[in-house]
Amino acid sequence: MGDGVLPLAPMLAQELRALLGKLRRRLREQGGEGDLTPSQVSVLLRLESDGPATAAAIARAEGMRQQSIGPIVAALEGAGLVSGAPDPHDGRQTLLALTDLFRKRVHDGRVAKQDWLTRTIAARLSVREQEQLASAVGLLKRLVED
Repeated sequence: MGDGVLPLAPMLAQELRALLGKLRRRLREQGGEGDLTPSQVSVLLRLESDGPATAAAIARAEGMRQQSIGPIVAALEGAGLVSGAPDPHDGRQTLLALTDLFRKRVHDGRVAKQDWLTRTIAARLSVREQEQLASAVGLLKRLVED
């Protein structure tokens, strides 16, 4: 392990951040997420990780005002990505959950991203460069390990 900051480290950190941001945008384009706002994506990810929840619970978890969540949920319901059902513990509340359409869209998006990245690597990088990329991925994994 390195035990100091080389003059190269700050430049690598800056380039890596910019490059990963650009890669993330390209993958988002391939996955068809462009028609959702960041707030909508955040709510969908919250429901995907935490399971069904009330709008109030989502607002609290996201650090939003409860009034702000209404239009987001309405748009997601209108797009068929979220559905509501009475809360079995409190019939006055509505539990929001992800729909099968959302799950299909997520699956299709992940497949499209994987396919695009696989084709791009194969088309633009030689076998030797792919081996170098594999080594670099190993180094990147070390950067994010706890």
